[in-house]
Amino acid sequence: MKEDAAQLLPVEVLAFGPHPDDVELGCGGTLAKLVRQGLKVGIADLTRGEMGSRGSVPERTREAREAAEIIGASFRTNLEIPDAQIDNTPENREKIIALLRRTRPMLVFLPYRYDRHPDHAHASQLISEACFYSGVAKICPALGQPFRPRRLIYYQISYELPACFYVDISEFFETKLKAVRAHRSQFHNPDYPGEETFISSPEYFEAIEFRARSYGWKVGVRYAEPFWVREPLLIDDLLSALKSNKM
Repeated sequence: MKEDAAQLLPVEVLAFGPHPDDVELGCGGTLAKLVRQGLKVGIADLTRGEMGSRGSVPERTREAREAAEIIGASFRTNLEIPDAQIDNTPENREKIIALLRRTRPMLVFLPYRYDRHPDHAHASQLISEACFYSGVAKICPALGQPFRPRRLIYYQISYELPACFYVDISEFFETKLKAVRAHRSQFHNPDYPGEETFISSPEYFEAIEFRARSYGWKVGVRYAEPFWVREPLLIDDLLSALKSNKM
């Protein structure tokens, strides 16, 4: 997995997280599945999570690197936007535009626009706008040739979203859990010092499996992740797309 920004290469899929660990929670199983299917996947964290109640920046950097390797990402990079200050500014949009034009992903995963953490909602708006402006030739021409992803796919973190589709991650659920557990400073870990937080409680970690089982039950598989998209989905092969769905 590449970490040097100078070595970032084109990928088919790019997943953005407001903080290290958000991507793992929202779409970690799906990303691992896409890697297994032969797609190149990149991960971009907007912040270093420096305002979090637990974990130092060096700790979280190591944890993020390990989690990305578990998923099989081609690279993981950090845009170093100040934590708790994910503002929709030209400067922050330019950081995302530069990455998009360099890596040119067909699919972009990003957090759903409504969530418990304000950073998640702010990040959703920032990334959505940057993806659009990245395709406008007269915006930041010095950052490279214009490029716009084919589809934005919104993932869930805390609040439930009105899912447009689910991805079967049954075969990759343990990979998802392993990637989440790599963030030892953040999630339930009796050996880690510090006060318990919302996400470090044992109940929160149990809910990761509970929710994945619940979504899987809705579509007739063991574990699933939900996603929302703004635009209608075109299905070419109706039978292949729907034959395994639960009625």
